[in-house]
Amino acid sequence: MAAQFGPHRWSAGAHRDTARFRGTRVEVADLTGVTLVDCDLTGVKVVDSWLVGVDLSGHVDGLRVNGVDVTSFVAAELDRRHPERVQLREIQDADGFRAMADTVSGLWSAAVARVEALPEPARDERVDGEWSFAETLRHLVFITDSWASRTILDEELPYHRIGLPQTAYAAADAAALGIDLTAEPTWAEVLAARADRLAVLAGILNGLTDADLGRPCTRPPAPGYPDEVRAVAECLAVVLEEEIEHYRFAARDLSVLESR
Repeated sequence: MAAQFGPHRWSAGAHRDTARFRGTRVEVADLTGVTLVDCDLTGVKVVDSWLVGVDLSGHVDGLRVNGVDVTSFVAAELDRRHPERVQLREIQDADGFRAMADTVSGLWSAAVARVEALPEPARDERVDGEWSFAETLRHLVFITDSWASRTILDEELPYHRIGLPQTAYAAADAAALGIDLTAEPTWAEVLAARADRLAVLAGILNGLTDADLGRPCTRPPAPGYPDEVRAVAECLAVVLEEEIEHYRFAARDLSVLESR
C-alpha cells in the first residue's frame, strides 16, 4: 500500500483493514470527494471545515453539528418516513414478529415490482457505489443463513453459494463457508435463493411461541462473529432490522434509477 500522508496532504487510493489512521490529525487538507465505507468514526471531530453536500449514513449516535446534537431529529425523521422502524422496536411477542415479517414482505414485494418495471440492467446497477438491488437481495440471503438458519436452527453450514456477506467479511472466510464472491447469478437465481430463505424464516415464525423467544442460541452467526449466547428474539430482530434497513437503501436507489 503506497500511501503518503502528513499534516498537509493525503494521498489518493484505497485503504482497507487498517488502523494506521487512528488518532491522526489532518490539517488544511483537500478531502473533496473522499468516500468512507464501513469505517469506525467514533470520536471524530471536524473543526472549521466546509461540509457542503455531505452525505452520512450508518449507525448515528451523539452527532453534533455546530454544537447541536441532531441525533434525535435524524431518528425521528427516519421513523416518520419509515414507520416499520417503529414497528420493529415495539415488538413484544411472537405475534409481533409475525406481523413485522408481513410488513417486510409487503415492502419488498413492492420494491421487486418496481425494479422489474425498469430495464433489466437496472437490477445490477450500483448507485453511487452502493450495492445493486440484486446484490442487496443476495446479502439478505446471507443474513437469513447467518441469523436464522445457523443460530436459531443450529445448522453448521447453511450458507447459499450466492449469498453476499458484509463488505468487511474476509474473502477467505467467505470461501470457507462455500460462498462464491465472484458469482454472477442470474436474476432468476437471485429470486429463487431469496424465496427459499424467506420460506425458512416463515417456517420459524409459523411455529414460534412466546416461550421460544428467550431460548438461547449458542452457535454464532458465522465464523468471525463473537462467540456469544443470543436469544431467539435477538436473532430474529437482527434479521428483520437488516430487512428494513436494506429496504430503505434499496428504495432510495430505486428512486434514482427510476428518475433516469
